[in-house]
Amino acid sequence: MDKYINAPISEEDAKGLQAGDYVYITGKIYTARDAAHKRMQEALDKNETLPIDVKNNIIYYMGPSPAREGRPIGSAGPTTASRMDKYAPKLLDLGLRGMIGKGKRTPEVLAAIKRNNAVYFAAVGGAGALLSQRIKKSTIIAYDDLGTEAIRELEVENFPVIVVADCKGNNLYESAIKQYKKES
Repeated sequence: MDKYINAPISEEDAKGLQAGDYVYITGKIYTARDAAHKRMQEALDKNETLPIDVKNNIIYYMGPSPAREGRPIGSAGPTTASRMDKYAPKLLDLGLRGMIGKGKRTPEVLAAIKRNNAVYFAAVGGAGALLSQRIKKSTIIAYDDLGTEAIRELEVENFPVIVVADCKGNNLYESAIKQYKKES
């Protein structure tokens, strides 16, 4: 089912999403990859404030290519989400409501998604140039020295994603395999 949501995402909206839903996000989301997640974890370990308020926000695991003239950002495809799995449960417990990436998540991340009424979305890998057309503005917020891995605030309009793991414990990667085996 196609659904349209605004970001930041409310707990109510997250609860209304189901694995397999096609979702179009409009609003502000953040980017962060491995190096930025490591720095955020180090800040938390020192009881420091994070550079972004994760509560009800969505983090897109993405490092963009340089912007072309007249565009706010270059190619903006997803990064493999499992690279952030050691950091994700803590951020989810702090109120992170959504994550966008590609690939499977660990049982610990899936449990944290369920426990916190959050959601994991997948963006289509290999479609970075098309996805970048849905990004209207890109601003570096923190860790500028990390280059493409700096934390960015993105303004997106109808950014297309698919719900992989919902807060009820459903996982599209598992259910799709079962459905395929049943039909074969």
